[in-house]
Amino acid sequence: MSPAVRKVRAAGEGHFVCVQWEDGSESSYPCVWLRDSCQCPLCFLPSAGARRLLLEDLDVDIVVKQVALADSKKISITWPDEHTSEYEAEWLKKRCFSEEARAVMRADLFLPEHQYWGSDLQLPKTPFEEIMYNDESAYRWLCTLKKVGIVLLTGAATRQGELIRLGRRIGFLRLTFYGPTWQVQDKADANNVAYTTERLCLHTDYPVLQHPPGVQFLHCIKQTAAGGESEVVDGFHVSNKLKKQNPEAYQILSSTAVDYADVGVDYCDFAVHCKQRIIDTDSRGQAIRINYNNATRDTVFDIPAEKVRPFYAALKEFNDLLNSAEHRFTFKMKPGDILTFDNWRVLHGRQGYPSCSKVTRHLEGAYADWDVVMSRLQLLRKRVLKRD
Repeated sequence: MSPAVRKVRAAGEGHFVCVQWEDGSESSYPCVWLRDSCQCPLCFLPSAGARRLLLEDLDVDIVVKQVALADSKKISITWPDEHTSEYEAEWLKKRCFSEEARAVMRADLFLPEHQYWGSDLQLPKTPFEEIMYNDESAYRWLCTLKKVGIVLLTGAATRQGELIRLGRRIGFLRLTFYGPTWQVQDKADANNVAYTTERLCLHTDYPVLQHPPGVQFLHCIKQTAAGGESEVVDGFHVSNKLKKQNPEAYQILSSTAVDYADVGVDYCDFAVHCKQRIIDTDSRGQAIRINYNNATRDTVFDIPAEKVRPFYAALKEFNDLLNSAEHRFTFKMKPGDILTFDNWRVLHGRQGYPSCSKVTRHLEGAYADWDVVMSRLQLLRKRVLKRD
């Protein structure tokens, strides 16, 4: 049932419009926001879903001249300059300024819920071809990826190019200095520690970029018989543990800018330098991105000398938590598996494996930005749930 309006009136000396709904609840809307959000053709371009009204033409102290109930599904406002705006009841209800309504909208748009895990992870799995051709399966995959941070797609062909197909399914892949996709295998004169047979410590990819890739895909094409197990850790879960266990260490890692560097030649030649905090936080101090790659952490460290040792102590404690058996989930990918995970949240690593004259382990990797992934998720949601 779509919401219906019982009464509407001006309030707060004309600076607010109060809507009383049929269920007895009330919503209060600031007039400056209502005028700014006018949906008429002069103020809004429907074909682009974009505002036409210029901010310099908006009076922040505007009050209503007249407000009326057009019908139970629409209200009409006349402004001091005689401009008229109409607002659909359902449109208004969704944009109510109450804490409850704003929380619903946040959940609907951004899916902020996290399901934390440790070594007890029940790795979510779904068939690769199913998400490629079935919208409902693709929607469930992306929802789980957002909530849990990791999903294993199974049954892909054991050849290069499957990630290109996956990229087209969501929109497009992220191009980096290592190319649109990249081959993780033992290489002579490796330009990245991943291109060796050595153990890879737990890390997030590419903190050397100002905007690290949000999502990573790893497609197992060939797997070594001995070693090569994958390791993953929920960085948000471990960050929460550190915050409780040692608030000072958490504060150091969430406030200290760490230098990263990556110099070499691949898709093209590159020399990248960046500063990142190991734990990025929001306004509430909650972790929203982990930026930790020990291999590319620079020897340049732009902080006062007396703060260096406390930083290392904090980082060591965080690293110890990451590597604890309680938090680390270990598994071995099979040819045809595609691991999809949140690169801002999930740290990943690899156990070493024997060196050989021929390639015994081959993974193809690729990145996507969360903007692209969330766009596809919302489009799939509308299609699957038949929402407007």
